[in-house]
Amino acid sequence: MIVEKAKNSVKISDKFWGHYQEVVREQVIPYQWEALNDRLPNTAPSHAIENFRIAAGEAEGEFYGMVFQDSDVAKWLEAVAFSLETKPNPDLEKTADEVIELLGRAQGEDGYLNTYYTVKEPEKRWTNVRDNHELYCAGHLIEAAVAYYRATGKDKFLNIMIKYADYIDTVFGPEEDKIKGYPGHQEIELALVKLYDVTGNKKYLNLSKFFIDERGKQPHYFEIEKKERSDSNRFFFNISYAYNQAHKPVREQKEAVGHAVRAVYMYTAMADLAAKTNDPELKKVCETLWENVTRKQMYITGGIGSMVFGEAFSFDYDLPNDLSYTETCASIALVFWANRMLDLDINSQYADIMELALYNGTISGMDLDGKKFFYVNPLEVLPEASQKRGDKRHIKSVRQGWFGCACCPPNLARLIASIGHYIYSQKEKELFVHLYMGNDAKFEIDGKEVLLSQHTNYPWDGNVEIHVSTELQTDFMISLRVPGWARKVIVKINGQLIDHESLMKDGYIRLQRNWKKDDKIELILPMEVERIQANPLVRHNNGKVALHRGPVVYCLEEVDNGKNLHGIFLPRTAELQAEFNPDLLDGVVEIKGLAERVSEKDWGNHLYRRAETNTTPIEIKAIPYYAWCNREPGEMLVWVNEKN
Repeated sequence: MIVEKAKNSVKISDKFWGHYQEVVREQVIPYQWEALNDRLPNTAPSHAIENFRIAAGEAEGEFYGMVFQDSDVAKWLEAVAFSLETKPNPDLEKTADEVIELLGRAQGEDGYLNTYYTVKEPEKRWTNVRDNHELYCAGHLIEAAVAYYRATGKDKFLNIMIKYADYIDTVFGPEEDKIKGYPGHQEIELALVKLYDVTGNKKYLNLSKFFIDERGKQPHYFEIEKKERSDSNRFFFNISYAYNQAHKPVREQKEAVGHAVRAVYMYTAMADLAAKTNDPELKKVCETLWENVTRKQMYITGGIGSMVFGEAFSFDYDLPNDLSYTETCASIALVFWANRMLDLDINSQYADIMELALYNGTISGMDLDGKKFFYVNPLEVLPEASQKRGDKRHIKSVRQGWFGCACCPPNLARLIASIGHYIYSQKEKELFVHLYMGNDAKFEIDGKEVLLSQHTNYPWDGNVEIHVSTELQTDFMISLRVPGWARKVIVKINGQLIDHESLMKDGYIRLQRNWKKDDKIELILPMEVERIQANPLVRHNNGKVALHRGPVVYCLEEVDNGKNLHGIFLPRTAELQAEFNPDLLDGVVEIKGLAERVSEKDWGNHLYRRAETNTTPIEIKAIPYYAWCNREPGEMLVWVNEKN
């Protein structure tokens, strides 16, 4: 039974995000469709669509790709759904419907839907949930089905996935005849909550809760299934089940460990469950883990996962710039988690991190035309080191056309296409504005229709206008987030200055009044160039600063500043100017200032000498981090040496 009607309440008109959505719509989705069908030259084949044809008995051949290859199709369908939500496209919808029909034909009579096991190992279902991503793929397909239903109102895909989820519910659970297991790669947990939201069927919520609460209990399920399949091999990462966050029950976990994407997908589901089930203990665990991640294990760009081995968290304050892993998917997952934490507790700290990751650590994973991608998003790049050092092989100096493991590109596409879902939240008669970008939004408050229209040139300036329209005067509250970077804030309603300090709560300005047609809110957030220091326990950044303006983190590139960026020193007294350049990188604010470069000319062939400092004055130019590597390849640096 489906209880929720299709939703479509926010339309993006923003110049910045509107451009990104257009790139996704016009470039990324068609490009990735070609990739899924193996029609891209000089890139790793995907075979993902062909796998479904083989599973459906409509083609001959062997399964090809990663065990989670199905998830690429799921994420593509989810991106399509969000794109159709904002701009109808009959041809694209027809293609998506055809893929959905193919999924239906590939589905087993019992509801099972996974091409790897259907084609390659049909007798080994659920024998290795630790490694083989059956539940992960199911989760992504469920998320896509929910999104497609909400966007189009069509229930074919949703019913396919309801059938699959019902089958999974007969396999896993606390009952004696069911498997007491849980996925090696978390994802289905948060997907089942979405399925509950759209169906109202509590068994999906209960199954998600089972997967979360069963995780890490003793006797350890991963060891049980390993013994049952006669597997004598050591766990492939040899770092204990902390890799899967299954080293102890989740309610006992206080530090983020292991594979970053798995961890944060799980934390997202935990926050969802804490909110849906009103579980204060789980809420407290989420808050503890949030503090550990964002205050001790997160890069200034919103990147997480500092260690290439295991694509993982390492330890507190270990944030190397030139070795970082910071997978695009991990920053995307951080956005998901921040969004769910806002459902638990409206506090600007969550929206601040959501904004940080959106403008920096996520979109850095794609070039400006949407055809090349970073899997890893480092904060320091020396191309020669990437080419010649084995420990930096994961650090690329140019984006790639596609990947054999292609989780990041479609993940980024679905995030950008769905950006409108992160701007607002509503709790009865209160609207919260978390993000600032041009959009038109529609809400129902106290049985009356309320329209909000945002106009802004964010992130390049902080002037925001919000036009309120309601046919009948309506008493409700609009709460505006004050970003953590904002130093001076001005608020006006219909031109009248508001004393907002007394209206602040948890980082939001609470504006309660009888709103009427053509009311206008003005929010002015002055943007200044700021030098950011890292906690001194972050050993890699002592004596260095990063440049930040508004929500955007900046970096230096070789194309603007020459080679040996490590030889640049920024005096504390140097003035820095910000100016919008419409001809640079699709239009960005660039930062310029005077700095000094260590002179190399008088060193001769000496490798070492007595200490003395000879510098040359230079002008530096910094660009937004997200836009690096869209011109000539070369060095890149976020953290710059500072000079007294």
